[in-house]
Amino acid sequence: MANNRRLSQSLILSTLLSASCFATENLGIIGIDSTTIDDRFHSGQTEVSSTASISGETVDEAHIENLQQVLQAIPGITTEIKTGDTLKIHIRGVENQRYMGEKPGVAVVIDGVPVFERTGAVNIDLDNIASIKVIKGGASYLFGDDALAGAVIITTKKGAINRSSVASEFGSFGYRKLLAETSFAKDSFNGRLQISERKSDGYWKDSDYLARYANGKLQYYIDDTSDLTFGIEASHREKDSHGTVEGITQAINDPTSQEGRDYTRMYDVDLLKLFLTYSKDFGNNSNLLVNIYHYGDNTEFVSSPQKYSSTGAVVTADDAYTTGNDYHQVQRGLKSEYRSSGENFAYLFGADVRNNVYENKTAYLVDFKTSAFSPTVYTAGTPTGDNKTTEEVYAPYLEVKVPLTDATTLTLNGRYDNIQLDYDDRLNALSLQKDFNVYSHRIGLTHNLNDSTTLFVSRSTGFRAPSIDQLFNGTISLDSKVLNNPDLKPEQAVNYDLGARGNFSAFNNTFAYETTLFLLDRKNYIMSSIGQYTAATATNPQKYENIGGMRSRGLELSLQSDAKKTFSFDLAYTYLDAYFTQYDNFYLGLGSPYLPSYTQVHYDLKGNTVPRTSRHTLNLTGNYNLSASTVLSAEVTAKSSYYADELNQLKMPGYEVFNLLARHSEKYKGYTFDFFARIDNVFDKFYFNTARSSGDRDYNFVYNKEDLTLTVNPGRVYTAGLSVKF
Repeated sequence: MANNRRLSQSLILSTLLSASCFATENLGIIGIDSTTIDDRFHSGQTEVSSTASISGETVDEAHIENLQQVLQAIPGITTEIKTGDTLKIHIRGVENQRYMGEKPGVAVVIDGVPVFERTGAVNIDLDNIASIKVIKGGASYLFGDDALAGAVIITTKKGAINRSSVASEFGSFGYRKLLAETSFAKDSFNGRLQISERKSDGYWKDSDYLARYANGKLQYYIDDTSDLTFGIEASHREKDSHGTVEGITQAINDPTSQEGRDYTRMYDVDLLKLFLTYSKDFGNNSNLLVNIYHYGDNTEFVSSPQKYSSTGAVVTADDAYTTGNDYHQVQRGLKSEYRSSGENFAYLFGADVRNNVYENKTAYLVDFKTSAFSPTVYTAGTPTGDNKTTEEVYAPYLEVKVPLTDATTLTLNGRYDNIQLDYDDRLNALSLQKDFNVYSHRIGLTHNLNDSTTLFVSRSTGFRAPSIDQLFNGTISLDSKVLNNPDLKPEQAVNYDLGARGNFSAFNNTFAYETTLFLLDRKNYIMSSIGQYTAATATNPQKYENIGGMRSRGLELSLQSDAKKTFSFDLAYTYLDAYFTQYDNFYLGLGSPYLPSYTQVHYDLKGNTVPRTSRHTLNLTGNYNLSASTVLSAEVTAKSSYYADELNQLKMPGYEVFNLLARHSEKYKGYTFDFFARIDNVFDKFYFNTARSSGDRDYNFVYNKEDLTLTVNPGRVYTAGLSVKF
């Protein structure tokens, strides 16, 4: 009893704040529910932006191998699966045209810690998620750089009761998962520890992966109104090829990619996340949060397949690569938020200080030539890159909520980012600096039509500052065909949401919904002056420029029925029209860029559809509660056709995929046994996980579907498992 009382005391204020969505009618106060640190203040009814939430229980019960399998149930989100549980997240079509290691245009934050990784993707421990919140539209007013299209905020699990569990799963292509966790709760603290391992042989050639996690969280109650939370997560990952094939013919004849080699392979990734959060509730409806964090990313991989030995002999070995890449990244920061609520207004004041260090080292792995007849031999061990970029960020931010009437609330957000970039090339004794000052904002209204319906409208912004490489590409690359542009402006995104959320009763059931009309304009878009991934020439040099932009507009709808009924469903639908509003210079390269016959054809892509954006996307899950302990679920995901390229010449067909899941729970003498079986792609549908192209990849002066880079879906996949709680 004392333990339960102590657990609730530190959340008294947050309960008051989050329950006051009809503040002027019920409690006489209004509250702030925004935060970049903790999710305890979340209340969707007062949110002026389009949002979606997924509980950790939903993630656990789905028994997924990749977070994409639950994120696809959120309208407006698309994901690119990398390997295993690694993925790249996109919102409303922003950055769908980029497919190398670029940032995704979405801020990803776990326990208050920004977690941008070397590959532009994110690794997430699926077994340690307490909640996921997605904010759609520009979100730099809270999260700063790269929140062009929104943010994904993940909170990890904590101890609440004395309980332990073990779990094991297995499935197609040698998939195995082992997990052990324990949580505990005492009068003055609670904690949780977990270790897990996921591994698979993979469907594609050389697509095996291994992911090991160890994480823990300890929350200590200093007194009745304050607590400290310490969290740690360490992971080690080994992942190989993405399983890509070149051209539609190989995709049909060789879907597992037995022939050919990916440009990069053999990733070894070690991640370490540490954070400490202090929370203090004050008697005047106020709260203070202070968060300090460290996020380390050490990534090693190989790149550039070796074609010729040092003697000019042809090299065909699968594991023969010329370059080793060693990347070290450390993100450190301090965030503080103070919030207060009252009858006339509520406010949050925050401060975000970051010190991020990115180090890259590359060197040749073997002796090799670039062609059979080249006189030059490149020697193993020769360093080819050694640079360090330091990024410092200083950003205050503010949110104010003012009740205009008993039913209408005005929300104002503002953030000012000072970003300082310092670059040091240790091979070439080169130092570069650049600073940016960027303001972001959001303004919105919510209006409660009645107790079950809320209307919302908002205007929000996002930005991305240019990178050192974009600003000084010519100086850094030492290439006469590449030029600098130190006058680049930060990219900007402006997003408008108009929507409604609430619940209603019909057909002896209760339904919750949110529907949003959105318009997102991206301006000052930074791109190479010769187009995406196109080789520079002496007559057509490369320079990064603010070339123009793109626009996304559409409709998002989510609808859920009462999950306690015998039959229930979740529906997510997206209508997305994403196109370039300005793209003056795109050059299609034909032939080999290493030969004099290489040519470039100019295009103006204004009005073209953004690649990999389907006009229609539907996800529908139906649940049948066969009994209190047995649930059967059926899911269908359908996507309409899309273009694989910016030229809109290579159109890919749409597809529909059907999945099944069965869960059963049984209790026996203090033990709870949970069984599940899952079948993905029940009808073994042939389609592509990814499809992309930007040039004449086979160098035959013809641009067609043989120039596509494709990843074939593995088809029907089985998974089953058992967990025991005690």
